[in-house]
Amino acid sequence: MKSISKTLIRGELLFRTKLELAHKNFYAQLRDEQGDVPGWVLVVLMTTGLVTAIWTIAAPRLTAILKNSLDAMNGIR
Repeated sequence: MKSISKTLIRGELLFRTKLELAHKNFYAQLRDEQGDVPGWVLVVLMTTGLVTAIWTIAAPRLTAILKNSLDAMNGIR
């Protein structure tokens, strides 16, 4: 029984040590992360441009669909 308990205790201590090391390494990598601000700015600008272009093209059709739907709903009453 004593040898099993000692083995379990050693295993738990080893597991805790490795877990603490992984935890420290993970947060050290997070602190070192600088980020890619110019990349994110480019993504935001490109997304904004695409949404604006698609909205400009699709707005008349979407307006017509909405108007037809509302007219159909008013006709039900």
